[in-house]
Amino acid sequence: MSLGDFAYANHSNRFLGAASLHERPHAPFVVAGVPFDGAVTNRPGARFGPQAIRTASLMLCDGIHPLFNVSPLAHVADAGDMRLPNASPLPEVRGHIERQASTLMAQHYSVFLGGDHSVTLALLRAAKERFGNGEPLALVHFDAHCDTWTDHFGEPSGHGTWTYEAIREDLVSASHTVQIGLRSSGVREAREYVQDMGGLIYTARQLRGKDGEGLADVIAAIHQRIGHRPCYLTLDIDVLDPAFAPGTGTPEPGGLTSSQLLTFMEGLAPLNTVAMDCVEVAPAYDHAELTTNAAATAVWTYLSGQTAKHLSAQPQQAIEMFPNRRLPGVQP
Repeated sequence: MSLGDFAYANHSNRFLGAASLHERPHAPFVVAGVPFDGAVTNRPGARFGPQAIRTASLMLCDGIHPLFNVSPLAHVADAGDMRLPNASPLPEVRGHIERQASTLMAQHYSVFLGGDHSVTLALLRAAKERFGNGEPLALVHFDAHCDTWTDHFGEPSGHGTWTYEAIREDLVSASHTVQIGLRSSGVREAREYVQDMGGLIYTARQLRGKDGEGLADVIAAIHQRIGHRPCYLTLDIDVLDPAFAPGTGTPEPGGLTSSQLLTFMEGLAPLNTVAMDCVEVAPAYDHAELTTNAAATAVWTYLSGQTAKHLSAQPQQAIEMFPNRRLPGVQP
């Protein structure tokens, strides 16, 4: 009898208790932590989000998703957390993130656990370089905040400016950008910037009372707007009402429910997403692990949808749809 006979998932520090990337180097899907929160404006602590989300995910380790009827567990590896200089200037930190993300994206479908929302700009730079084919990406952005301010409380960049910067850098197409759940205070120029630039905004107020089939028209409109354009999805956990996600740096009452978020994650699975992140989970402010459980379930749902899509594709279609990726049972 070996020590391994007593092992079980709750001893793991990896998402879903999956194998490490070292153990499963050819995994089609990879989860990686981005433990940086040096650009927050309110409560710090999101650098501890990746490990807390991993811990919450362990109860899902043997779960078959009830809609997609798959589990991503056998197809995912955990790359651990990026090594980042948390005390360095933001541009330097973003350089480290972009380089490490590029390495992962070259071989794997990558999901990133933040970290504050400033990390998304670096991840978008890496994604645009690999998947943009010279064109800006589409963007689905879940958030309580518009993140389109032109400065960060007097600083040129931060976790509230990255969407503005991404559009200005041509990383994402404004007309193919969709923001969901916005509700924070702010000047009109920032709150409606994406819409003014030709994109779509669904505020939390517009989504009140909609769930399940009630969101079908919204999801259909998002599909119509984005089409098959390569798309990046970013989930700021504060899109949820603090009743569902109190553990975040800048909570805003009046947000989405967990049920609404999961409906979106399921309904948007057919999009041609190339990468995803979940950010702004700050476990020090959590209660009864509500936030980390919501984040882990949202990421698991997203991965389940991607796994189902990839496994159902015909081999040649899979190669064409997902170049430079190793898919289960598919050899390029």
